[in-house]
Amino acid sequence: MDQTSSENDEAAGAGARPNPDIEGAEREVGVGPWEGPWPEDDRFDPEFLRHGDRRNVIDPYRYWSHEAIVADLDAKRHGFHVAIENWQHDFNIGTVVRTANAFLAQEVHIIGKKRWNRRGAMVTDKYQHIRHHATVDEFLAWANTAGVVVLGIDLFPDSVPLETYPLPERCVLVFGQEGPGLSDPIRRAAHATLSIAQFGSTRSINAGVAAGIAMHSWVRQHAAPR
Repeated sequence: MDQTSSENDEAAGAGARPNPDIEGAEREVGVGPWEGPWPEDDRFDPEFLRHGDRRNVIDPYRYWSHEAIVADLDAKRHGFHVAIENWQHDFNIGTVVRTANAFLAQEVHIIGKKRWNRRGAMVTDKYQHIRHHATVDEFLAWANTAGVVVLGIDLFPDSVPLETYPLPERCVLVFGQEGPGLSDPIRRAAHATLSIAQFGSTRSINAGVAAGIAMHSWVRQHAAPR
């Protein structure tokens, strides 16, 4: 089966690693055609069974259809959301989406410009729900209707340390874009703004990194390791 361009990107995103037995060679990513009787389970995709599965997915999802994987993820998603402001085409959004997929966020919300650089997502946007809000007011109206607590992540004089803050199970972690940080409307509307402890010389950390730290903080408080 010929892969689509996105599937090719996904296979590349799995990161082929060198084969230790052959100097300079790369190990093929994923699995080949199914061997033996085909499973009697409609979650499996006949095309993947027939031709192999080279996607960047965890082993339990090998040979499953895309729809089956998303449905399984939807049944287990966590209670937190992530939002990032995108007024100047922030290049961190792809990283945020990829990390949100890893930590199984409910949704990623993009506030501002709808267009964003998908390369950093490494095709995880195919499995992660993403919602666009053209304005801050539109985003805040959604949060109010959904009943989730809005929490800003940024360095302000009145920010509370993320490390000691009890994160609500149903919340949305909001990040400003690289450089400007959180906009004033988000800051004013947030239930609280949280800061990440830093110990070096720089005044801030990358927005994509900050998002990963904040999501993992929620996971540590609410999700059992597996």
